[in-house]
Amino acid sequence: MSTSKEAFKKFLVLGILFVFPLVIYLFFASGVNNFAHLPILTEEVNDITEWPSLKGERHQFDGNISIVGFWGNDLKLRKGDAFNLNQKIYKRFYQFDDFQFVMVVEKGQEEAIEQILVELQAGAATDLSKWKFIFGSNDEIQVLFDSFQTDVKLNDKKSTSTVFIVDRVKKLRGRDDDEEVGTLYGYNTSSVAELNKKMTDDVKVILAEYRLALKKNNSNRSK
Repeated sequence: MSTSKEAFKKFLVLGILFVFPLVIYLFFASGVNNFAHLPILTEEVNDITEWPSLKGERHQFDGNISIVGFWGNDLKLRKGDAFNLNQKIYKRFYQFDDFQFVMVVEKGQEEAIEQILVELQAGAATDLSKWKFIFGSNDEIQVLFDSFQTDVKLNDKKSTSTVFIVDRVKKLRGRDDDEEVGTLYGYNTSSVAELNKKMTDDVKVILAEYRLALKKNNSNRSK
């Protein structure tokens, strides 16, 4: 009788040693798969292919992962936000393919933007070529902003400290279950804490999402 009890105990211990780690792995793997998707908050924002830019190039959201900001003609206030964004987000992720920062600025502010770029470059030995600036009228800026369909408002200078994540197919990404605000459409660049705690994590998620999609596509092609 004692022999059968001892055998049962050994079997139970072995089961715990082998099965429990597997259960834990499956639990966390499931959690990662569920987490590794940044919710879609707006199905399609307007593209920017017709907007003039700082260097005369044409830019677009389609095919890129874009961090989008609206600076209007409020550049003195946005300058500090630009430094926060450059230090906390841009320097960390700019080497990812098809990743860009797009700032929407009022026409006539080109020289001020050039100066901001000079100051950004002086503060960090980083390639700033993925900072893109497009220029429009107040009405054009408002129309583009309205297409994002958020709860954020532009101030009277067509500016906000909030930046947004737009994916490769022009969908606005963010959080639909944020612990503080519920739906988080964008990220406050005036808050280093928010950039560190929320935006950094969400950019990681969307980049990981696209890396996974790319691996799957490459795997399917090789079959």
